[in-house]
Amino acid sequence: MATTGLSGEALAGLRSVMAGHVERGAMPGLVALVARHGTVHVEVIGTKAFGDAEPLARDAIFRIASLSKPIAAAAAMLLVDDGTLHLDGAVDDLLPELADRRVLRSLDAALDDTVPAHRPITLDDLLTFRMGFGTVLAAPGTYPIQRAEEELGLMTLGPPWPPTPHGPGEWMRRFGTLPLMCQPGERWLYNTGTQVLGILLERAASKPLEAFLRERIFEPLGMRSTGFSVAAGQLDRLTTAYSPDPASGVLSVLDGVADSYWSRTPALPNAAGWLVSTVDDYWSFVQMLLEGGVVGGERLISERSVELMTTDHLTREQRRGAGIILGAEEGWGFGMAVPASGVAQAGIPRGFGWNGGTGTSWRSDVESGLTGILLTQREMTSPEPPEAFRDFWSCAYRAIGD
Repeated sequence: MATTGLSGEALAGLRSVMAGHVERGAMPGLVALVARHGTVHVEVIGTKAFGDAEPLARDAIFRIASLSKPIAAAAAMLLVDDGTLHLDGAVDDLLPELADRRVLRSLDAALDDTVPAHRPITLDDLLTFRMGFGTVLAAPGTYPIQRAEEELGLMTLGPPWPPTPHGPGEWMRRFGTLPLMCQPGERWLYNTGTQVLGILLERAASKPLEAFLRERIFEPLGMRSTGFSVAAGQLDRLTTAYSPDPASGVLSVLDGVADSYWSRTPALPNAAGWLVSTVDDYWSFVQMLLEGGVVGGERLISERSVELMTTDHLTREQRRGAGIILGAEEGWGFGMAVPASGVAQAGIPRGFGWNGGTGTSWRSDVESGLTGILLTQREMTSPEPPEAFRDFWSCAYRAIGD
């Protein structure tokens, strides 16, 4: 095996192991990419849906869920590079709904039991998930703030389907009626920061979010199949998404094709988790980051912006309680997990990247040069990586002799 490449024998093992998941009915199909130092290997296994006789194609379209977050973060850094936005700048001017925030005295407090926020929310807070609002690690409806969020139809504290019926303006108006869960900058709380970020980007760019992403990221990177919905002419490439019963594991259709949520433009282009993409589209985005913000010899975002995206910004106190989602060895950059400051990464995968709740995973390990992207059709039922993820990463690292 060449020290800069990938082991052919180990890659054959990767195909065998991942095909086993499909053959056992854990999912109808998957696409897996492993790359290192210019060598790129892609496996396409199974079908778009159970009962489909046609083999899955490499250009199959998957719902990438939270792999949308790094793309939104890169879009924000484009505007930082332009001077349109500032990391330490308050977002109140563009998001007046977030001005003069109130903060719950405790998570279980009534919605009117609040204190003033110590400071405004900044762009940095949105990117690092330190805005003071996000996922609650408790059963739905446990706390008053969860019940209020559900009644408002915001779809930010749980799975984003069905999608919220509210457009960006109404969504922000409703969100602005809620207090924060903790002070800005105090703790890492998952998800909501990127949902709010998408609306900020729309207002900063003075155009719909998808139009902005297409102009500044998707077209320069050749990401022709990435967006918040699937065009009618591409629906034949959309995979069917499945959800396992948490107890039995029996799969049911989460989202089909003919009546897919993604067959129409969503009311809210949810930057936190609503993009669809293909393995080659997403690899184009990842390559840009690995090249320090350059694509095809042209700079897309600054090297400094890529560095900030892939650097841990959390203190130990801000990470308190985040380990269930982040894991013991991961911190948070901008829109993605990164190696935690001062903590050696002993497990796999290593490096920067993230997972998506619809069954997607990406990491780039700068030290070894390994990148892996896995797109499946099986929804995750917990933050714990499912068996298919663990097998994929074990095989990927075996391919580089690690």
